[in-house]
Amino acid sequence: MYDPLVHAFPKKTQSDPDSYWLKVSGRDPEDDGTVAGDFDVDVVIVGGGYTGLSAALALGRDHGIKATVLEARSSAWGCSGRNGSFARISGGRVPWSSLVKIYGADVARAYFQELRQGLDTVRSLITDSGIECARQPDGVYKVATFGAHADALRREEELYNTVLRYPARYVDKSGLRGVHEGPESHGALHLPDGFSLNPLELARGLHRRARSHGARIHTNSPVTDWITEGDWHRLVTPTGTIRARRVIVATNGYTSSRLHARLASRVLPVHSQIIVTSPMSDAQVEASLPSEKCMFDTRELLFYYRRLPDNRLLFGGRSAISGKDAAAPRHRQYLYEAMTRKFPALAGISVDHWWGGWVAVTRNSLPFCYKVPGMTDVFTAGGYAGSGVSFSIHLGTKLALMAAGRPFETGASFLAREPERYPFASFIRLGQWMAYRWLHVKDAREAHQARGDR
Repeated sequence: MYDPLVHAFPKKTQSDPDSYWLKVSGRDPEDDGTVAGDFDVDVVIVGGGYTGLSAALALGRDHGIKATVLEARSSAWGCSGRNGSFARISGGRVPWSSLVKIYGADVARAYFQELRQGLDTVRSLITDSGIECARQPDGVYKVATFGAHADALRREEELYNTVLRYPARYVDKSGLRGVHEGPESHGALHLPDGFSLNPLELARGLHRRARSHGARIHTNSPVTDWITEGDWHRLVTPTGTIRARRVIVATNGYTSSRLHARLASRVLPVHSQIIVTSPMSDAQVEASLPSEKCMFDTRELLFYYRRLPDNRLLFGGRSAISGKDAAAPRHRQYLYEAMTRKFPALAGISVDHWWGGWVAVTRNSLPFCYKVPGMTDVFTAGGYAGSGVSFSIHLGTKLALMAAGRPFETGASFLAREPERYPFASFIRLGQWMAYRWLHVKDAREAHQARGDR
């Protein structure tokens, strides 16, 4: 499959994912086809996922600028149409306790408010635009996989309540009955805000709204060359060339190392995979996930999961390292074994869908949104680390703000900084493999200790 560290762009011959979202969603929205010829535009956006489509919509709706989007495949072909479907107050992979220690309570609170605004942005978009995306009721549970993790969740509850001033609530093991069953259910942190949805339909709703405000969305139009000529940027595609004074790069985990030298090695593309089962019986539902809320666990290599409206179980996590290896059946089996270990009542259930996609992780595991130093009017955002359904859309509006000539002002100062490069890019996957092995060992050790405690 397409691998951003190996390939320049996903080719048209690259197959679509075996995605549940593709199965249950409607037809692709109308677009503007491939680029035809050479022309000049005000703002060009590279990438037609949540971030790019949100920027295109905001430019037209809020700033009167008709943007041009260049998408290598179809809009939302990447993680915006492949993800686990959780819109919540999240972004990046740094625990709140660590964030407070590194940046201080004021910056942490400012970042938390940015994330809350991100969720509010998505709420408003769905409601005001009438986007039909199978939105579920609010509620997120961070579930203690082992009993030893319960105390950490209680401390996290206190941090949310006192430092972030947010009403998170610890739920003990008995309080999870009728919500989350199975042997890996030892208490949870309940977050009242956050919901699941159909992520592909959300993206398609963004697509339609952006075009209604004047955006042109060119699909099957990968950027094959980027040439800077004074204050102009010339972006070459297989069927034509776009010249623009301002460029927004919104490729996130699908950012090829060959797109531009200034952007290379700023994010690590990390593969995340999902399985979706056949419909569960009523008894299986009651013995696994009676609730339809968003769920993720406390493992070092965590799993995320939810019950879908048709009583299937969606279950996701990290396993494969490279695109070449992503289709190996052992990764599907890894998820299946983790799911049935968590929910023994599902042993033997079939898997109807299995797919994956690339999320973007920075060296500090935090997102970014900034004007690229050393380049004239180039702006980029990303690094959501698999938690970007709402925050990517929010930062898309901030990219539009900057492209319209206004500053992005935030108390979360790290957001506006250029991420450090990953050193020794050719060995980056080896380091990832070593990290995964170590995290697997830590999880296995805790599982062994938990069995001994029983």
